[in-house]
Order: sequence, then C-alpha cells, then structure tokens
Amino acid sequence: MSREIRLNAFDMNCVGHQSPGLWAHPRDRSWQYKDLEYWTDLAKILEKGKFDGLFIADVLGIYDVYNGNGEAAIRQAAQVPVNDPLQLIPPMALVTEHLGFGLTASLSFEHPYPFARRLSTLDHLTKGRAGWNIVTSYLESGAKNIGQQAQTEHDARYDYAEEYLEVCYKLWEGSWEDGAILRDRERRIFSDPSKIHEIRHVGKHFQVPGIHLCEPSPQRTPVLYQAGASSRGKQFAAEQAECVFVAAPSKVLLKKTVADIRRRAAEAGRDPSKILIFNLQTVILGETDAKAKAKFEEYKSWVSYEGAMALISGWTGIDFSRFKPDEPLKHVHTNAIQSAVEAFSTADPNKVWTPHELADWVGIGGFGPLFVGSPETVADLLQEWVEETDVDGFNLAYALTHESFIDAVELLVPELQKRGVYKTEYAPGTLREKLFGAGPRLPESHPGSAWRNLGGQRQTAAQRASA
Repeated sequence: MSREIRLNAFDMNCVGHQSPGLWAHPRDRSWQYKDLEYWTDLAKILEKGKFDGLFIADVLGIYDVYNGNGEAAIRQAAQVPVNDPLQLIPPMALVTEHLGFGLTASLSFEHPYPFARRLSTLDHLTKGRAGWNIVTSYLESGAKNIGQQAQTEHDARYDYAEEYLEVCYKLWEGSWEDGAILRDRERRIFSDPSKIHEIRHVGKHFQVPGIHLCEPSPQRTPVLYQAGASSRGKQFAAEQAECVFVAAPSKVLLKKTVADIRRRAAEAGRDPSKILIFNLQTVILGETDAKAKAKFEEYKSWVSYEGAMALISGWTGIDFSRFKPDEPLKHVHTNAIQSAVEAFSTADPNKVWTPHELADWVGIGGFGPLFVGSPETVADLLQEWVEETDVDGFNLAYALTHESFIDAVELLVPELQKRGVYKTEYAPGTLREKLFGAGPRLPESHPGSAWRNLGGQRQTAAQRASA
C-alpha cells in the first residue's frame, strides 16, 4: 500500500515570500499580508484541504548581500517589509479546529526565559496546535542590528542552540510536575508549590535560576521543527527535531538527505521512522497539463530577476552582482545557508549553473522543485518522490496566494484522496497527536524528555524507563 502523503503550506508574514515579483500579479493577495483577513482566509482554505499545518517562515534582517546593499530587496519586496509571525497564529486558530501552526522563531535574538513563556502561551491559545521551527538566523544584517559585530560562525550557532533548547526543556518539561495545578476552590489553592521547581540552570551562555512562569500547556513542548540541511544542521535535526524541512531540488539529493537524517537519528537513539521529513515543493495545477503549463508561462512573465538575485545572494552569502547573468558559477564556501550552496553543486554534478539559470529556478517557489500539470500528473510525481526518496511529505510554497493553495485544495487533494494516499479526516488531539498518533508529550526517546519532573535535574535513560 502506498504511503500517506503529508502537506504543509509555506508562507511568511511578508510580500512575495519565495516568488519574487509575483506580488504585482493582479490575482495575488500577498500584498495584503498585514491584514488579518488574509491569514484567517488562508487558514480556512488549508483546513478544508486537510493540510497538517501552516509553516510560517521568518527572517530578522534584510537581504543586503546583492550589490552590497538592500536596495534590490527593498525595491522588489524580497521578504521586506516583513512582520512578526507569532501574532498571526491566535486569530487563525480561532477560525479553525485542527490546522497546526509551525512558527519560525530564531533563538539567536531572544533569551530563552521569555521565549519559553511566549511559546507556552501560544500552545495554550491554540489548544495544543503549536509548533516551533528552530532557526539560528543567517543574515548579517539581523546580527548587526542587535549589536553583534558579525554573524556567529555557522557551526557555533548550533552549539549555542543546544544550550538554548536545554533551558527550554527544563522550563517546559521539568519545572511544573503533572498535578501541580489543583484549582481547588474550597481550599483556595490554585497550584501546589511542592510540585513546582526552580530549574537552576547555569551554563556557558545562560543562567536561569527560577521557575517557568506558565502552567503546563497541552503539549508542554511544542512540536519541534528544524530546517537546517547542512551537515551540522542535519545532526542537530536528527537529535532534536520531530519534523524536518529540507529543500532538495532533485530526487537524488533528497534521497541522500533523507537517508542521512534518518541514519543520524538512529545513531542518536531515536526511532528514525518517527521523524517526519518534508521537502520544499511548488505545484502549479490546472484541469489539464496544457492549462497548467499555460498558467506557469503566465506566472513566469511576472518573475523579478533582481528580486531573485537579492534572495539567492542572501541565502548563499554570495554577491551575485559580481557575475554576469550568463557566467558559469562554481562552488563557494559561505557562512550563510551552506545547504543552499551545496544543493546546486551536488544535485547535478555535470550541470554548470549561471546566475540567470538560478534566478529562473528560484523565481517561482524558491530552491525546491517545481511540478506543473494536471492533478493526475502532479499526484504521480508526488507519489514517485515519496516512494523513491523516503520523504514523508511536502512543504508547499506558492506562486500566487491564495490561488496556489486553493488549486492544491480543490484539484490536488481530491486526487490524492481518491488514490488513498491522503487523509480524509483529521486525527483527534493536539498537533503532536495528529502527526504521530501517540500522546501529546515528547516521546521518551526524545532528549527533551530527560528533564521531566526533576526540577532541572537530568534523568538518565534508566530513570525514564522506570518512571
């Protein structure tokens, strides 16, 4: 029997997101990103299509590598202006019942103590449908605007992230025991102080002595997403993430990436089959292949080369203004998203890329692959990629919003359901329960569970097994 295919929608609280220039298309709504109706309408569309969640990207900083300044990004609205993503989620949760929400939030720019409270609050307000996409941030502009001289070296950012997560786990999992909340009106005792613990964290980067300020939320720890695909990022994902987002442009590279993450997870003592891996994907649909192709050609005419160059330069750390549009490119080491450079160097070793070809590739949907066709054609391709790469699903970027998502819901989803590879109803419970079919809490095999019920004192594997 074919595996179930999972779908998330990919958006950002900005204009255009992954398709530079298409905000100017008369049917595109991304310029309404600052209006609540944009987001509540989108949430209702996605829940109708039984999407697992809406994954909301974010950056703190602007793409200012191209030409050594941010003018191209500003002119073309290449992810600037960009608003905070967290405030979007409560109103979307209010108009939906099942849709999950993956919030991108960088741990580089906020102390874990207030951040842990922010995420617990979100998990309460969504009734357990919150997820956190853990990012370490890669834009030099963001680092400089909070007082850092430069962005921390790529791998060192993950060392910092590990302690950050340790603090969060202690607060979410270890500070308040199960049963700490009494709500005893007769005795007028709301919480039992004996079951609430200071975490007493003293580390290299953080000192957090006190208790978590929130009572335990439905999931305690939100579902953990991670989008790093460099070697260090994959190791971090294999150890910490429950859902991993990658952006492999080819089946060959995706199969290699998925196998690497699952191997690393097994070596870390986790069940590799319990990690859900999603690849960035864009689909352009029509009732027939011909209609889909015509739509694609229409979209292509709106792509901004300058906007694409601003994004690619920011993602890779390479100023592509140094190259002529048709000049062959070679692999360059950068301190930004190493995987973005590696992807095109390894996806097709025999192909020599030029800036113009890169702009054509990422102009609609970013680094991930693009499928154009009828529901039957696109469903065939998605099934083929799942079966041949062991990926679990796809993070769908848009060409036009909300048009791309409406097409996916009205054309693609029914075809996948007809084939028995897509759910017809949501599972009950929290986001973690819907995704994994178990309880609302982190599984015992996850390292975050080691901090449960001991007030900041780490449990051994034996202690967890006998608890």
